[in-house]
Amino acid sequence: MTESALATPAGPKWFHRLSSVLFVIFCFELGLFLVVYPWTDAWTENYLSLLAPERIETAWRTAWNNSYLRGAVSGIGLANIWIALTEVFRMFSRRPRG
Repeated sequence: MTESALATPAGPKWFHRLSSVLFVIFCFELGLFLVVYPWTDAWTENYLSLLAPERIETAWRTAWNNSYLRGAVSGIGLANIWIALTEVFRMFSRRPRG
């Protein structure tokens, strides 16, 4: 066998393309959600924000509503969007021409 045959995994090409497209859609939607959601009013009144026991409720609420935590979650969302975009560019860069 040649080296190029060993380097590429066996299997249908459409399956690899479909799984890449689904991965891009998932990463982009998750990233968009994580960028936007922490800055909405629903962030402060969701189930996780009400989860803390009474003795640490004020500290939990303060940390939950902290702009730095919201920014960190939005940063994770931006990383997901970046992953989706690089996957799109990777998909089209390996596409055979002709």
